Amino acid sequence: MSKEVYIQTPVSFEDVSSLEIGDIVYITGRVYTMRDMGHERALKMLKNKEKLPFDLKNGILWHCGPIIRQKDDKWEVVVAGSTSSSRFTQLTAELVKLTGLRCVVGKGNMGAEMVNAGKRYGAVYLISTGGAASLYANSVEEVEEVHWLDLGMPEAIWVMRVNELGPLIVGIDTQGNSLTNKTMAEVTTKLNQIARKSGVDLSKTYVWWPKQKTIGSEKFY
Repeated sequence: MSKEVYIQTPVSFEDVSSLEIGDIVYITGRVYTMRDMGHERALKMLKNKEKLPFDLKNGILWHCGPIIRQKDDKWEVVVAGSTSSSRFTQLTAELVKLTGLRCVVGKGNMGAEMVNAGKRYGAVYLISTGGAASLYANSVEEVEEVHWLDLGMPEAIWVMRVNELGPLIVGIDTQGNSLTNKTMAEVTTKLNQIARKSGVDLSKTYVWWPKQKTIGSEKFY
């Protein structure tokens, strides 16, 4: 049965090792946003033995390209929604390995490389709800810093202090379990049961294509 968990940064291995897929998580503390160009620059620097201007060790990375406005001498978050995380699978897994990152927040599924990295290095993937950018923005108390603004607003690294950012669902845990894989296995089992009961042979393709008729230069179905 899933449980509700409140996590504060910095995040220890003990904090994440007790999480299981399906658990509901709320985060308080510092998070770092990162998208495509941020991943590429960070990994290039790390592979060149350069130090990043921010420390991801025991931290939380958010796949997010927020809309930010400047008010007086401060930055203010307008909306902050997660972008699809599947395309970052290999890049984020490499960051987990190289930086000691503990949590990744995103949208949708992440693949096998992230599952393996989470198990090997003690990290989790937390799934946010799509279309809830305004809700999540309300959890941001302060924008502490911004790095690499030359990449553009959505691609920059925004360092935010959040209060109970969530709800987030554990999609990958430190035991190598994937909520997506578990759900798909359950769907396949149920589908096979329904097919057997209905007398449907799933090895066959049940598609009917109507015959095509040509009249003059026109084709009709």
